[in-house]
Amino acid sequence: MPTIRRTRLWDAPTRLFHWSLVALFGALWWTGKNGVLDWHRRAGYCLIALLLFRITWGLVGGSTARFSRFVKGPRDVVRYVRYSMFSRAETAQTLGHNPLGGWSVLVMLVLLITQTGLGLVSVDVDGIESGPFSYLVAFDTGRKAAYLHHLMFNVLLGIVALHILAVLFYLLLHRENLVWPMISGNRISRDEETGMIAAPAARAAGVIVVSGIIVWGILKIWGR
Repeated sequence: MPTIRRTRLWDAPTRLFHWSLVALFGALWWTGKNGVLDWHRRAGYCLIALLLFRITWGLVGGSTARFSRFVKGPRDVVRYVRYSMFSRAETAQTLGHNPLGGWSVLVMLVLLITQTGLGLVSVDVDGIESGPFSYLVAFDTGRKAAYLHHLMFNVLLGIVALHILAVLFYLLLHRENLVWPMISGNRISRDEETGMIAAPAARAAGVIVVSGIIVWGILKIWGR
């Protein structure tokens, strides 16, 4: 009988990204809802830096964080849905994102990038409260961007709801807690399972710092 032990699943930078995204999403919702637009913009800038970090970390980060590890082709996604998604077998577990979950990560990143891009050029109805790059587009274009910015947020709320339902689905059907590994970095698994390969902490720190500097520099030089 295999020995049950802890397996390293997520590195600290990936977990930091995840929970920072949760916090920023809540902050963006609250500030937008209550018209605290100065802080809404600041939170948006932090989100852009966070997204830049995650995209870079998807290329140079730990093994389970890399896009090459979890972004699979259509055949793998269909095979997963047909044979593993609704199976209670332990073999249905994967180290990191499963093929369907991998694509959900990409969809979320694309939607968030689109959302922040729209916010950067949005113009309010009287033109007083606008994104830092709204001067690059016509007033009508900025107004359309503001409308789509609001609409896209509702779409993102739907994606978040689906994400929560997926977590509950895996907890109830597979008896797999997806939340705790994103907190601790570990999951309980069989002794033959090999854990993730971590990237150096200095690399993560460098990516975080550079991402922040890039966003700050662009806003400082070209933003208004």
